[in-house]
Amino acid sequence: MSTSSAPVPSVPLLLRRYGLSPKKGLGQNFLVDQASLRKVMQAAELSDQEAVLEIGAGLGSLTVLLAQAAREVVAIELDADLIPPLRDVLSPYANVRLIQGDILQLEPAALFDEGTTAFSVVANIPYYITAAILRHLLEGKRRPRQMILTLQLEVAQRICASPGEMSLLALSIHLYGTPSMVARIPAGAFYPKPKVDSAVLRLQVAEKPRLTDTELFFRLAKAGFSQKRKTLRNALAAGLALSVSQVQSLLEAAQIDPQRRAETLSLEEWGRLVSSFKPFLT
Repeated sequence: MSTSSAPVPSVPLLLRRYGLSPKKGLGQNFLVDQASLRKVMQAAELSDQEAVLEIGAGLGSLTVLLAQAAREVVAIELDADLIPPLRDVLSPYANVRLIQGDILQLEPAALFDEGTTAFSVVANIPYYITAAILRHLLEGKRRPRQMILTLQLEVAQRICASPGEMSLLALSIHLYGTPSMVARIPAGAFYPKPKVDSAVLRLQVAEKPRLTDTELFFRLAKAGFSQKRKTLRNALAAGLALSVSQVQSLLEAAQIDPQRRAETLSLEEWGRLVSSFKPFLT
């Protein structure tokens, strides 16, 4: 951990100094409010022996705080134009490694030394790429022990939904861990100010997925959610190219009412579906 305690940078000042403007196409809304940054850090509960992967370092407002708290920080930033000011901001911190690149093209665990057995992810994720980043992190060769994510409030609420309001995204997250919304971040905490509020989501990642056959699970879940207005019986029949009567029998064997819809099922019930359908889909 660095012993330096340089001040958190002023994002508007840095942008002016380097002749830059936030890029809407990259979802660049920088978290600048000090109280909100502290909420992210409190949610992470980092120790001074922790390794952290930050996705979307921006202009270093959160990276500086991570560097002061953790043993090692690997900071990823997609926008090459932000690298020069980031290097300037992070120069006091020898424990930060800055990488310009696309996290979707990188293997997260490979960014750390072999001796690093566990790491946390901290990220302020743009809406348009949320699902892709989550899947990439959770389906990697070695998953993080926890993820602290600043997301649009509506997305965080959907991820934390209970059966009855489940989405494919929420179901996928519950397969790998336990999500909880720990703080609300107002739109005014960002620069530039977005149109909606955000939230800090904590995902405690399980050591292994809660269902063993993840490939078949996703096949069933995608079919079930592909036609939301249809009953599970009809959606699965259409999505899996099976007869309605066969799907009805398999649903009844799993003790699931064929008239239910995909959003009402719990992860445990999806597990029963996997066991019921497996002999007919492999």
